[in-house]
Amino acid sequence: MSAGLVAPASAVDVVVRGRVRRGARRRVVVAVLAVAVVVLFAVTLMVGQTFYPPGDVLRVIAGEQVQGASFTVGRLRLPRAVLAVVAGLCFGLAGTTFQTMLRNPLASPDVIGISTSAGAAAAVGIVLLGLSGTAVSTLAIGAALGVALLIYTLAFKDGVAGTRLILIGIGMAAMASSVTSYALSEAGSWDFQETLRWLNGSLNGTTWGATVPALLALVLLGPVLLTQTRNLSALQLGDDTASALGVRVERTRLLAIVAAVGLIAFATAACGPIAFVSFLAGPIAARIIGPNGSLLVPAALVGALLVLVADLVGQFAFDTRFPVGVVTGVLGAPYLIYLIARSHRTGGSL
Repeated sequence: MSAGLVAPASAVDVVVRGRVRRGARRRVVVAVLAVAVVVLFAVTLMVGQTFYPPGDVLRVIAGEQVQGASFTVGRLRLPRAVLAVVAGLCFGLAGTTFQTMLRNPLASPDVIGISTSAGAAAAVGIVLLGLSGTAVSTLAIGAALGVALLIYTLAFKDGVAGTRLILIGIGMAAMASSVTSYALSEAGSWDFQETLRWLNGSLNGTTWGATVPALLALVLLGPVLLTQTRNLSALQLGDDTASALGVRVERTRLLAIVAAVGLIAFATAACGPIAFVSFLAGPIAARIIGPNGSLLVPAALVGALLVLVADLVGQFAFDTRFPVGVVTGVLGAPYLIYLIARSHRTGGSL
């Protein structure tokens, strides 16, 4: 009898030790990602045509007047760096929410038409309606929320099937791209340049006026998604299993979609649709942290890292400066091709 009791106890110990190791690894990885974000944020504030040492940067952040640095760091680099972090957090958190909820790596706002629709609305606003500044951002936010609601409504039939939502979203993205192409064909030279700058996703000319709304959206909507971590993880097991575990499936899905789309909308309104950050952040976080546990926080930090790194590369790695969205697009497009090729080779789903 005693021998029969030893084996289960040992098995339980193995499971417990495994969970402890995975939890420790997760905490270490999250801490390393957070430190990397802070380091790159500091580097973004220090480097440029003029290098400012950490002491000067800290004095500017503390509100002191430092000759040269107060304007360059305080007025130019600091809003840009803050928006890079905020936008990366928003894109990473929202993209991973969609991918987790719909159990498909293609289910990111880049692919299912939400970011594309915001861009199309901005193009129409700039070129055809003569809007600028806050009016363009407001129109983009409204378009992202409206299209997300339309996609959800069209995909709803006794619940929302992930594949159906993705296919409808891809169709909406195609229509939005057509609208954008038409608007660009009607644009004058100035409007054309302004629209392209917005569509490419750019941190150039960032001001606190553009940064604060995105930051407020992150502060308000980010915790909403984090409170749904357990329910989103249960949805990965399927709707029936999640319901059996006590999850209110459609309520959770609708709440997650509204919060995630809000993050995407405000981040896109601030800096344009930075390509593929929401698409890449989750898979990269999964490779780093492992398959177990929620990816929301790690993916948000990876999103911030992607935007910060891409912005530094776009500014200083080449003779010509490139918008941040161009750099992330170069990174994301090959991964999208890889996913499709892998699906075709294995005959499985994405």
